[in-house]
This record gives sequence, structure tokens and C-alpha cells, in this order.
Amino acid sequence: MKAVAFGEALRAQLAANLERLSHAPLDARALKRAAVCVIVTGEAGQAALLLTKRAARLSTHSGQYALPGGRMDAGESALEAARREAREEIGLELAPQDFIGRLDDYPTRSGYLITPLVAWLAEGVALAPNPAEVAKIYRVPLTELARPGSPQFVAIPESDRPVIRYPILGTLVHAPTAAVLYQFIEVALLGRATRVAHLEQPVWAWR
Repeated sequence: MKAVAFGEALRAQLAANLERLSHAPLDARALKRAAVCVIVTGEAGQAALLLTKRAARLSTHSGQYALPGGRMDAGESALEAARREAREEIGLELAPQDFIGRLDDYPTRSGYLITPLVAWLAEGVALAPNPAEVAKIYRVPLTELARPGSPQFVAIPESDRPVIRYPILGTLVHAPTAAVLYQFIEVALLGRATRVAHLEQPVWAWR
């Protein structure tokens, strides 16, 4: 795929494609609720998504690659939680009008139902990672996420569902992050009605 230019034409395209997505219902009664921000921004004029590496000192999922986000507090909506987590993790104040749509909820093996909300961020906005939670912030070009052979789907003996993973940033990024990234590319960028709730996580993430 050729480079994806960052600008208002892309914002309109992403918002229109997200608006057309009919969200798949999931039974969330036994799951804790969480929200993540899929933040579209620019890097040298090319569109990219923000990804973080979680701090090594965290008690859960330390050192993993993730989208800014976390568990909803009591009484919070997904939008409120996503805005709070962006502020707490990467020092980013997102207004409600910065959000241009959402993707399907994704159920995790560790008992969460994640709501991904897509936000638009002007190029060049300064970010301030909270060292207690975030080791580093990355801007991953959309072309890197949509290149041939990416993502990868592999089989494991413990499940009949395919494990999804992205070979990016010199490592392998797995679901739930990989599943959300994949649906963003498929739905928001390419306009395809692709579902991802069935995509599996590696066994080490089943806790």
C-alpha cells in the first residue's frame, strides 16, 4: 500500500467508514468494561496510529505494546474512560469532538470487554508519557499495518481460533491490541465489514 496522506480528506473517509459499521452485539454481563483510544495522527505528512509500550514496573501486562486505555471507573462511559486514560497515560487532552467513531467491542481472555474509540489528533501535538505507566510512545504508519503479510494468523493447540499478531516495532504485537489495529485498517481505512471478536490471544495472555 502506498503512503496514506494525513489530512481532512482522510478524516472524512475514516469517519464515514466507521459510521457504516453495524456493531456486533456481545454478551458482556460477565465481563469487566474497558476502553481504548485508537488515535490517528500524522508523522511527516503520513497517517499513523499511536501505540505505547507499557512500563516494566506495572503489575499486569508490563512491557507489552498497547493502545492508550484501561478499565472504566464506576459510572464512567467508554468515552469518559478513553479521555481519562489518554490524559493519564500520555498527557493528551482529547475533546469529545476529537472522536470520529468506534470499532466493535473485543472480549479478552482475562475477562474484559474492550470498547475501541477512534480519535483524531493534529500532527505535531506534544505528548508526555507518564513514566509510571508508559515506557515509550510510538507512531506506527498505517502503511506498516497494511503491508503484505501483516497481520499474521497462526494456529495453536489450545484453541480452534486463529491467533492474530502484528510483526511491527521489531517485535510481535498480539491481541487485543492486534485485533483492534486490524479492524481499524479493515473497517476505517479500507471500508470492509470485518469482524475480530473471534480472533485469539496467545496463551500467556489468558490471565
